[in-house]
Amino acid sequence: MISTTLEQTIKEYVLEQSKGLVELIEAGSDDKWNGLINLGSELWLDTGDIDGASHIWIQQFNGLTTNNTLLNKEIQKGIYDDLIPQANNILSDLDEKERIIEIAFILNALHGLKLVERFDRKVSVELHTDLAHNIEATIAYAQRYHDICPDKFIIKVPLTPSGLIATRQIVKKNIPVNFTIGFSARQNYIAAAFAHPAYVNVFLGRLNAYFADNGLSDGRYVGEKATCASQRAVKQVSEESGQVTRQIAASMRNEQQIIDLAGVDVYTIPVKVATAGFDILTGNEERRITADYPVTPSPGIDETDIHMNLLWDVSQSVKDFVRVINEMEPGTGTELVACAYQNNLQDLFPQLSADETQTIKTDGKIPIHSKWQTRIKNETLAIDSLINLAALASFETDQAALDERVKRLIR
Repeated sequence: MISTTLEQTIKEYVLEQSKGLVELIEAGSDDKWNGLINLGSELWLDTGDIDGASHIWIQQFNGLTTNNTLLNKEIQKGIYDDLIPQANNILSDLDEKERIIEIAFILNALHGLKLVERFDRKVSVELHTDLAHNIEATIAYAQRYHDICPDKFIIKVPLTPSGLIATRQIVKKNIPVNFTIGFSARQNYIAAAFAHPAYVNVFLGRLNAYFADNGLSDGRYVGEKATCASQRAVKQVSEESGQVTRQIAASMRNEQQIIDLAGVDVYTIPVKVATAGFDILTGNEERRITADYPVTPSPGIDETDIHMNLLWDVSQSVKDFVRVINEMEPGTGTELVACAYQNNLQDLFPQLSADETQTIKTDGKIPIHSKWQTRIKNETLAIDSLINLAALASFETDQAALDERVKRLIR
């Protein structure tokens, strides 16, 4: 970990660099979005593109979220190429790997501040993917983000065993966490009941794509069904614990999903989907988050073989697991995973060989089901845990691309 003095220097540098970069937007209004707001939904744009967001921004939008992929798209435009060598100069006492992680932090914080200054709304900011399994570093960087913009920054922490433990500690510091790359009600039930983040996610578009691309179904309503079930699960946990966790409908792919999830706590909407939403919303949307959307497997697919119910059911084993980890408070990801195995949840945090890990990375965001069907059938891995691993691997790939650009500019 870097020194407190250097942390303060970096904080001052980020705040100084952010001054006067953008102007506050004069936002218009569109009453058609009020129907969703009246149902209790928050509307966030899922983009790091300031110009793209500005073109459609209205008063009804009250947040933005970035991630490693979205930030990388902005960095690859070259908009920070002059700043990166300058930032490197204040990090001369660090080795190259440490400098790259710090520069990524500076870029995330600075771009997040630009979004805050432009739109005056909450912004979710991302950690470097190298920190996904490092509890101490995750907590430290979350605190540093919060110190830079305590009123508007929400810290995104990925769903990993270490991420769960780190989030529990970050929340105790009254720092809001957006617990990301979730894909099922059971994953988010565990997160809400153990770590109490401000937000959890279902990446619903990727769920639909997994089923459609692999011929498991037509892809319709898988993500919507999982999102609705997760909303109900985290609401129950929030009511019982008194610590509120809100459900995000993430990875939206089309404007109809805006209608189909009316009443969800939070939407994170890509600019393209939000633009289409202006054309179909009426302002009179009805709550649909209580819907139990039908998911029909394709001919020849046995739903018990793919255990798709794990995406929306919260089993007694999951509830027992939460009770155990709340009582023992595991201090490491390894301890937490061991508890999962002891509670017959081997598929929740699956053990992978080096070859399997490489397969996930190579195949990208949407895994190839045939490569995993035996493990899924045998319940040593599940669709939610598989796509979670693929999501993290995909973010790692984009983070590596960002890091590579940084390397070229500081060498």
